[in-house]
Amino acid sequence: MPARGSTRRALDGVLLLDKPAGATSNAVLQRVRWLYNAAKAGHTGTLDPFATGLLPICFGEATKFAGYLLDATKSYRALVRFGLATDTQDADGRAVGGTTPAFTEAGLRATLARFTGPQRQVPPAYSALKRDGRPYYEYARAGIEIERAPRDVTVETLTLVSYAAPDAWIDVTCSKGTYVRTLAADIGAALGCGAHLAALRRTQSGGFRLADAVDLAAIEAAAPAARDAWLLPLDVLVAALPHVAAGADAARRFAHGQPVPADAALAGPVAVYDGGRLLGVGDAAGGSLQPRRLVACEPTRTP
Repeated sequence: MPARGSTRRALDGVLLLDKPAGATSNAVLQRVRWLYNAAKAGHTGTLDPFATGLLPICFGEATKFAGYLLDATKSYRALVRFGLATDTQDADGRAVGGTTPAFTEAGLRATLARFTGPQRQVPPAYSALKRDGRPYYEYARAGIEIERAPRDVTVETLTLVSYAAPDAWIDVTCSKGTYVRTLAADIGAALGCGAHLAALRRTQSGGFRLADAVDLAAIEAAAPAARDAWLLPLDVLVAALPHVAAGADAARRFAHGQPVPADAALAGPVAVYDGGRLLGVGDAAGGSLQPRRLVACEPTRTP
């Protein structure tokens, strides 16, 4: 364990963490950062305290590329409980209505199909989105009603795993910004009985899977020297981008923030390498590659 006042490590890499229930994403992040004695860390998409599952954590230079996971499609297994609506749209909230479910499994499947695809979703009153500098949940706790503008989201897949009234297990794959608890509440409203999200587990984020994650208890039980074995190199965050190998001169210029020539066929974000080392990500357009995010130095950790 790091001693109080000890120098934190300039650690670079990505940890696939299986977040436990009952803690905020930030609390888990700070615990992991302390366990690794890391100078800098950030996560790639908040999970509500009651939720569990995949929470990729970025250390050091990897935090510069966390946005690619923040924007990525994510998948969940959700337990939707019908017959009870809550003010928070999850199990932690206060009951605000609901009736005994009267729909059939066929009716549920048909309703799920209606909620698949691009749609407008009104975010929950109890959320961290802000209006006039204050999060929505502060207004909600004070009993103040505010207008919540709908947002464009996409539910790519919505699959019924099992149904035994009043509970349904559902697999969801959705875009950034989708609230699964709002989706559960909206499905319950469409079925006329109300519903809330009783449990949620994130199973995938971008190209990362929960099956490859490690839980917090295992990290806490491991010897400090053994924990680095769970780290992935920071360039896993840009694996889905086109890769460009820069020559010596282009690598030097790119690393100093200067644009370099590129294949005219390239467009959009590109991962730029000098040999096997990631230099950063650039924006390609019109035969030029403009640096956007740069790695400050060679990663200190390459598992």
